[in-house]
Amino acid sequence: MEFLNDMALFVEVVKAKSFRGAADIIGMPNSTLSRRISMLEKAIGLRLLHRTTRKIELTEAGQIYYERCKRIVNEAKLAHEQLGEMLAQPSGVLRASLPVDFAVTYMAPLITEFAKLYPGIVFDFDLTSRWVDLVSEPFDVAIRMGEPENSQLIARPLAVLPAYLYASPGYLDRSGDPVKPTDLARHQCLTIMKANTWTLYDGMNTTKISIGSRFRLNSIGMICRLATLDMGIIMMLEKIVADDLANGRLRRVLPQWHGTPVSVYAVTETRLLPAKTQHFIKFLQERLGRT
Repeated sequence: MEFLNDMALFVEVVKAKSFRGAADIIGMPNSTLSRRISMLEKAIGLRLLHRTTRKIELTEAGQIYYERCKRIVNEAKLAHEQLGEMLAQPSGVLRASLPVDFAVTYMAPLITEFAKLYPGIVFDFDLTSRWVDLVSEPFDVAIRMGEPENSQLIARPLAVLPAYLYASPGYLDRSGDPVKPTDLARHQCLTIMKANTWTLYDGMNTTKISIGSRFRLNSIGMICRLATLDMGIIMMLEKIVADDLANGRLRRVLPQWHGTPVSVYAVTETRLLPAKTQHFIKFLQERLGRT
């Protein structure tokens, strides 16, 4: 890259027909420019310029070298412009692993917006509850919730989303509204598999509550559906139950309390990402960060 820069400096000197004129155009001290051209001549083992107090002239070797440098520099500029256009409108297949329910209920509108912005990208999404292996499987990025487990991967934070308690009006009519966290012990609480406790916060206090339920599930969608069917209280991201809240199928419980915020990450195998992946991650950071 340094050698290419020196070639570009040489071209400017020849065009300006003087070091001082080229230095003014480039914005570089005249002495520095002269030294760089001298170092270029030493590096290639040829005298390129005849220097006088009034002007510079190309040597025979310098004329041949100038023509070649001009072509190389112009090609480099064109390649740089084309790269800029490619980065502005990335293309190709974006392969991403997404958590099923979060993607369907939360990310679908964002993905639609992103697809409209970048029509050159084709999407290959794997919606699964399993944690794909980014090293051995052909994924560009995985969206994951919770703290990253593999320190060998690159995790970029997208958002930290609060979780709240919800239940259906029918369930609360039947079982009563809890008025304090300890009341949850006598309620049916619908949870993800292996979750036996909920940690709640009110801004000043933290309390951990043991919960019980007839249902243990590994599907957020199923948990929300059972809640709308009067089967218990859930702790969920507000965006996921937004439609149920708007339609009155669910309502907030213990509104002054909230659960442990959920971290969302974009995980990749490497920091060196193609433009399509860079744009996708940046877009999600901007949109999810607003919620």
